[in-house]
Amino acid sequence: MRHSQSEKMEIIRIVENSKIGVKRTLDELSINRSTFYEWYRRYKEYGYDGLENRSHCPKQFWNAIPPWEAERVVETALELPDKSPRELAWHITDTREYYISESSVYRILKARDLITSPNYTVLSAKDKYDKPTKRVHEMWQTDFTYFKVVHWGWYYLTTVIDDYSRYIISWELCNTMKAEDVTRILDSAIEKVGVSHVKIIHKPRLLSDNGPCYLSGDLKEYMSDRKMKHIRCRPYHPQTQGKIERYHRSLKNLILLEHYYTPEELKLAIGSFVKHYNNYRYHESLDNVTPSDVYYNRHQKILSRRELIKEKTLRLRKQENKKQRKKELRLQKKKEFAFTETMT
Repeated sequence: MRHSQSEKMEIIRIVENSKIGVKRTLDELSINRSTFYEWYRRYKEYGYDGLENRSHCPKQFWNAIPPWEAERVVETALELPDKSPRELAWHITDTREYYISESSVYRILKARDLITSPNYTVLSAKDKYDKPTKRVHEMWQTDFTYFKVVHWGWYYLTTVIDDYSRYIISWELCNTMKAEDVTRILDSAIEKVGVSHVKIIHKPRLLSDNGPCYLSGDLKEYMSDRKMKHIRCRPYHPQTQGKIERYHRSLKNLILLEHYYTPEELKLAIGSFVKHYNNYRYHESLDNVTPSDVYYNRHQKILSRRELIKEKTLRLRKQENKKQRKKELRLQKKKEFAFTETMT
């Protein structure tokens, strides 16, 4: 299997942040160790560009980034230090109507020593549900994760995420991980999206792990009463729930940077992250739109607009570089003519 430049970068991030060792991590990802170390050597030597698949085609410079655009990229990166090169590239495209690729942003920032080491872990693209969903509310994923509040003890966050759009429908910070906590968060999700309405024919399936609260008879009865199907992932194979696991990792990597002294303080931090995640964070697996763009069916319009911006930008960039090349040739000819005159 030939991996793309961005997939190689994700694999390197996984290995760098893995707690189970390089060999076991690569075995889980089905990546040959010699292949990985060759990628890593090129990455350390050349940065993101070193991960590009090698081609025998000659390099073309008609698409060179103008110096003033490179400076604008640097200014944007300094204004938005939390965004990755990928997020910056699409932010510039969406807000300034000027297309620039992730690799170009990475190269510009790397040259100015503005690239930092990744502080999050990305799961492999292969770790996903075998039957991908095709619409919003076709399937929901739910799971618990935990946080410690200073002097208060452990609290458990339960979340319902839409599998197709990755939109966070509902969440709650609980004192326990019981079936009643699961049914309460499901009631909240159902109320928000209105899937209990009579016009809804295909209700969401629920995907969870095999925790005790998801195996209880009370939850089984609850799902039966609402005519919703419950799917549990295969034991010892949590990657089936890759989307909600990925979300919880992103959440905890930010939330755990701070200490919280009351549950309300923790709730405010989680609420702020959920708002950012749903509405402002570009998601690579969603063609770099936000979960809310997909959830509210805005993504196709955004992607079409981006294509038009890309075509316009590349056309103008080609014209500008062609003019610049002609100007350089004219100057070169003048210098050659002046040199010839002095010699005669």
